[in-house]
Parts: sequence; structure tokens; C-alpha cells
Amino acid sequence: MEIEKKDIRSLSKEQLRDFFVANGDKAFRGNQVFEWLWSKASHNFEDMTNVSKETRLMLETNFVINHIKVDTMQRSEDGTVKNAVRLHDGLIVESVLIPTNTRTTACVSSQVGCSLDCNFCATARLKRMRNLEPGEIYDQVIAIDRESRLYHNRPLSNIVFMGMGEPLMNYNNVLKAITLITSNEGLGMSPKRITVSTSGIPKMIKKMADDEVKFKLAVSLHSAIDDVRARIMPFSSNFPLADLRESLEYWYQKTKSKITYEYVVWKGINDNQEAIDALVKFCKYVPCKVNLIEYNPIDDGEFQQASDEAIDNYIKALVKQDIVAKVRRSRGKDIDAACGQLANKEA
Repeated sequence: MEIEKKDIRSLSKEQLRDFFVANGDKAFRGNQVFEWLWSKASHNFEDMTNVSKETRLMLETNFVINHIKVDTMQRSEDGTVKNAVRLHDGLIVESVLIPTNTRTTACVSSQVGCSLDCNFCATARLKRMRNLEPGEIYDQVIAIDRESRLYHNRPLSNIVFMGMGEPLMNYNNVLKAITLITSNEGLGMSPKRITVSTSGIPKMIKKMADDEVKFKLAVSLHSAIDDVRARIMPFSSNFPLADLRESLEYWYQKTKSKITYEYVVWKGINDNQEAIDALVKFCKYVPCKVNLIEYNPIDDGEFQQASDEAIDNYIKALVKQDIVAKVRRSRGKDIDAACGQLANKEA
């Protein structure tokens, strides 16, 4: 029976060095292979031309590189690119390149499907099949960086974990991926250019603060009234706003990093004065800014885009209290690449 080979990217540099020593080679060979895997993002042992053919054969015998493949790529009329990414086991996730005049942002996925049940999100309708490995998250970034250079003539400038999945439900792998992305032995990107977006899991927000992470935090809030939020995001009934508030205060006290609230306004759900007043009050607890997001309907159900007037009312109320607020227009709607639309239609 054939033994299942281990994914070599699950090994640390130290473990790679130990592997070579145990096999009668020099420890520095591990450094060379590590560089090929991460800094050079190689998906093939044959590429590793500064190690001998015998060494490459030994690696081939013992390991695999479980890399992603961009299965299909769609380009929107606004320049947005959506990748349907096939994983080594045949499952598919989606990631998006979002260009503006000044930056190119990668929106990456952290899970196949999602652990949560937000009623307005297409991804939440897919059951969570598995967490992504650090290498699979890293590969999405590499693919989008290449597309950014190809189509926009500049490297990737920012990364947001706002694709498929709840990043804090795959915390260890997301953290490992970010460590590699920000390492000089990986992509060398500044952690300040990375935002992890969560639906708000208080104990994990505190853990991030304790781990002294350097990336930015965004929270999908959508309502600062518990029962309204539970209607929008049923799982949030397990995480009351009082607990979320306490975890965010803890985060700010530890990191001194301002929080971004992602907030969609829906017709007949949170487009009234009570909802506006509740958000303004919640925003005063911790230094923050608010992104009011244009909604992209996924069907003809209860969640429909609110009027421009309702959004204007939010902006006026927030700005009046010196809270930074802006409307974030959706990109890539024509290819189902906009917020809440990622759903594996190609799968």
C-alpha cells in the first residue's frame, strides 16, 4: 500500500533542516528548500535547481506540495478579477483582486464554505467543508499578486481576509499564513497592509490581542441591537454585543489599533433611526471607523439594499459625532465577486 506523502509546506524551516541532517545531508539544504517553497513560491521540486538531482528525487519520494490551481478566472468590467481556486483535493474556493487607482487588494478565503450562518451571505449557504492550510491561503495571495502585476502593472498592496469563511475559526492556519506573508523569507509585506475581518468572536479577538498581532481588525457588525443582529447573523446570539464590546475594548487597550466596522444597511431591517442611534453609541466605546457597504442581493428574499436616503442618514449621524464613515461601493458585481456573493458557482 502506498504511504500518503506529507505536504512539505507543513514543515517549519527547523524541521526541514532536521530532515536533511537525518538523511545525511547538510542542515543548510533545509534553508534552500524553504526559500524555494515560500520566497520563490515554487510548486515543483524540479524547479529547485540549486539542490542536486538526487536531493530533488529524495524530496519527491518523501513529500508533496499541495498547491492550488486557478481553475477559472473572470475579469469584471471594472477591473476586478475573481479566481475560482481548485485545491489539491478537488474542492474550490474563491478569491478576488480589487483594483483602485492607488492600490490593489487581494480578498482571500480562509475556509471552504463557512462555519457561520449569516442569512445575507451566499458563502454561508455552503456548509463548512474544511479549513484552508497556510500554504493554500498563501497561494491565493501569490496568484493575485501575479495578476496585479500582469493587469495593473504593480504588485499587490493590501490583503483582506474577507473571502469565504470565518478567519477566526481557522485561527492557527490564518496566523501562520500571515506570518509567512509578512516574513522576509516569504513576501515581506507589512502587516499594516493586512486586515482580518471577523463576524465577531469575542474570545478569539482577545486571543489575537494577547498574541500581539500587528495586522488590522475589521468586524462585520451590521447592527448594534442584539435581536436585530441575531436576525441578520443567527450565530451572534451566542456572542452578545456586550461581550463583543468588551473584547474590542481589550483589543484596543492591548494593540492601540483602531477597529473598522463593516456595516450593510438593509431596507426594513436596520434602516431606521433606532438602528442609527445604536450604532453611533456603539462606535463611542472604542476608536473606530465605519464602512457602510453596498449590499449585493443573493436572491429575492428579505435582504434588500436600503435607500440612498437611509445610508445618507447614517453618514450624517456618524460624521456629526466625529466618527469616520464612508460608503464602500461594491466591485465586481457583474461576476458575482462582490461582498457576500462568493459561492462556488463553478464547483
